[in-house]
Amino acid sequence: MKKLLYITDQDEYVDHSFIAPLFETYLKKYMHVDIVYFTEFKSDFERKDAHRFTVPSRYKNVLLDELNRNNVSMKSYDYVMVRNNIDIMKQVLKEKDKYRYKTAFRLSFPKRTNKMQSDIAKGEVSFFNAITDKFKTKTETKIINMCDAFLPTSQSMHEEFLPGVNTKTIICPPGIDPNILHPNIQHEGDEKRFFYAGTLDKIREFETVLEAFSKVASDSWRLCISTRDSQYALEMVRKYKNLENNIEIHRAKNKDELLDLIAKADIGVALLPNIPVYNTSTPVKILNYYSSAVPCIMTNSGHTNQIFTDCKDAWFCQFETNDIKEKIEYIISLSKEEIADVGVKGQKRLLDIRNYKKIAEDLAIQLEAL
Repeated sequence: MKKLLYITDQDEYVDHSFIAPLFETYLKKYMHVDIVYFTEFKSDFERKDAHRFTVPSRYKNVLLDELNRNNVSMKSYDYVMVRNNIDIMKQVLKEKDKYRYKTAFRLSFPKRTNKMQSDIAKGEVSFFNAITDKFKTKTETKIINMCDAFLPTSQSMHEEFLPGVNTKTIICPPGIDPNILHPNIQHEGDEKRFFYAGTLDKIREFETVLEAFSKVASDSWRLCISTRDSQYALEMVRKYKNLENNIEIHRAKNKDELLDLIAKADIGVALLPNIPVYNTSTPVKILNYYSSAVPCIMTNSGHTNQIFTDCKDAWFCQFETNDIKEKIEYIISLSKEEIADVGVKGQKRLLDIRNYKKIAEDLAIQLEAL
């Protein structure tokens, strides 16, 4: 079997819901996979097990030397893949001829663009920031074109954020793990229980969703919010006095706790502004909802409507208060059985087209062809 070194941009303690099933489980059927994580909390290199290594962040600038020094031989790898970090990608490319591995750059999410959008929402972007951003994109494009492969989350992400990249493209989307599906726990209450998981900030404009709920005629619903930004969520909810008795705010400590909360819900909420940073890939929250066969109300965008069908395996609406309100009222009018059926169909759809087993097989075949 050939060997792949996957250098992440993630801390050892954060949720690895994408990395773990694809790279730690299913891709290992086709090749040996070693994974590098980083830590701000340790001073020394650590082997978490035979295939997972934790490197102190202070060694990022000399990463390959640090790996070699700790008996992780760079010359043993056939492929080296870097996730999101262009500076580490430069290091890997610099040593490519020496170690004779193939190189790949993985773009999981346009973090820099997301930061720009957030700064715009806060009114903190200057003309200089915009020029700097364009320069960085040009530099990144040049570096990625030196790689053997580019792995964006979707084709639309490639076209929107790095259109100048012309090296071989391997689409690497998020998916659901067919071996870790969670039962949907049907609660006994008559109300419809909605659930939102994830970050809340200005760019996500969650006030639009709360405004829609505040206009819903029926009171037979509840909304559970699980977010690390619990104080921000509480401040938003307080602006809508008629909602306070219908909304709960949680902070799930880990993915298992989050999935337990999701499983007790009827409908997942994935309503985000219809802008490129969100509509060029499937939000992970959608995949988490359908892992428990919880159907989802989501923004109608060019990406989501290529996967789901409105009122069959999901519900679409425009990211606009009245349209969201009308769709919520329609969902509330459905029976619990009708809602559950939408969730079952949505889960089956994702298992058919976004199954980590199939994604891993396709990735292995395309890497082998480099």
